[in-house]
Amino acid sequence: MEKNNLKKLSELEVRKEYRIKLSKKFAALKNLSGSEDVNRAWVNIKRSIKTSAKESLCLYKLKQHQPWFGEKCLCFLDQRQQIKMQWFRIQKNKM
Repeated sequence: MEKNNLKKLSELEVRKEYRIKLSKKFAALKNLSGSEDVNRAWVNIKRSIKTSAKESLCLYKLKQHQPWFGEKCLCFLDQRQQIKMQWFRIQKNKM
């Protein structure tokens, strides 16, 4: 999933660049015919906004999460299973 770095909008130069790119894209959209389908027009507007943001704001780098269930957890589960099996054997022998 891609996310734009919206924190960059607080910078004046980046904000100006984004506005300029977006206004150019909307100016190009004005030249489209009036008989165009509403859904197609919306797709064009959405694409224009996304590409302008991608060019001006760059992408936000997502943190890579470490897997929490690893070899250490598997070792503990194996030990637990062995202890349970020993306990069941002891209980069975008592009967």
